[in-house]
Amino acid sequence: MSTSARTGLPEPARLLASLPHAVVLLNEQRQIASVNPAAEQFFRQSLRRLTGSRLDDHLTFIDPRVIDRFNDYETPVSARQIVVNLKGRGMRRIDVNMAPVGDAPGWQLLTIHDNSATEALGDDSGAADSATVLRGPEIMAHEIKNPLAGIRGAAQLLARKLDDKDRALADLITAEVDRIATLIEQMQKLSGRTAPPVEPCNLHEAARRAIDVITAGRGEGGAAVRIVEEFDPSLPLVLGSPDGLVQVIINLLSNALEACHGVEGARVTLRTRFASGLQLHAADSGQPVRLPIELRVSDNGPGVDPSLRDHIFEPFVTSKKSGQGLGLPLVRKLVRDMNGRISHERDDETGLTHFRAHLPLAKETRMRSLKRRIFS
Repeated sequence: MSTSARTGLPEPARLLASLPHAVVLLNEQRQIASVNPAAEQFFRQSLRRLTGSRLDDHLTFIDPRVIDRFNDYETPVSARQIVVNLKGRGMRRIDVNMAPVGDAPGWQLLTIHDNSATEALGDDSGAADSATVLRGPEIMAHEIKNPLAGIRGAAQLLARKLDDKDRALADLITAEVDRIATLIEQMQKLSGRTAPPVEPCNLHEAARRAIDVITAGRGEGGAAVRIVEEFDPSLPLVLGSPDGLVQVIINLLSNALEACHGVEGARVTLRTRFASGLQLHAADSGQPVRLPIELRVSDNGPGVDPSLRDHIFEPFVTSKKSGQGLGLPLVRKLVRDMNGRISHERDDETGLTHFRAHLPLAKETRMRSLKRRIFS
């Protein structure tokens, strides 16, 4: 009878399988001897394919000092926020712990915590600074919009008295005034301190409304890009802003359609699913909030420039020639106003770019679920 059976404790293999962090067992040759399910998910490879391969075949440490420390098989090593190159998925920032295995010389146990998703989902470093910078438009918008309205009206009056050749200049003034006014409105939304009220929302209703808006506004050239729906019809209501959800989905779909425009076999996928286990601290109350509902927009375009990937949710960061860099920061603000989180990932192996929004369940839905469990 095993020790676990005698003590009534779960088997060690069962415990390893339950860990949320990736665990990798390495032999004396630095080959992978075994992994837990979290490691399979991290490497996106099965246990059978990983076993016998070298760790270097899947994961490359950029800093040589980390490699030197890991080569000391007898000393435990912990490293935080180190940059690695994950095969097929590009650069990642991870925490690692390497420890020798007792009574097995040369064997090591490696644990990995992937910070990439956590950083995107967690609190924004410098969010307060960004908010402070963006207070200017909130304060000055009224003073700016009034003269803009006057300039626009004067240009329209002039256009009536000019010939066709000169009228084009007046129309240009009107168009530029409209563009500046739109930019100010976007920045006002981004710098707004009052979050819209949240209520139970049907995520799929918001998604289909957004698709209808996108479809109605697409020209003949955009019709070739497919929007594929992969909805989980069993999802409960989410706690959010109906209009905010529609705006988020419109922005993400518009970006995805533009990103893969001209790509052969261009495809955009809008997917909803239940992702259990995701729990974060809400910024306003500090109370733990579960975010089990995932909305994902994927496209097979070339992806965001690697130099911009860590900054795409920051204001004024854009790779578009005519973009202002306010769309994704506005998406992040809208999602965070609903106590949700938004993240970005580029999968080089599949050639897909994913934007994931994680949202909380509606309280009423959680209460009904709790009552069913209590009284059933």
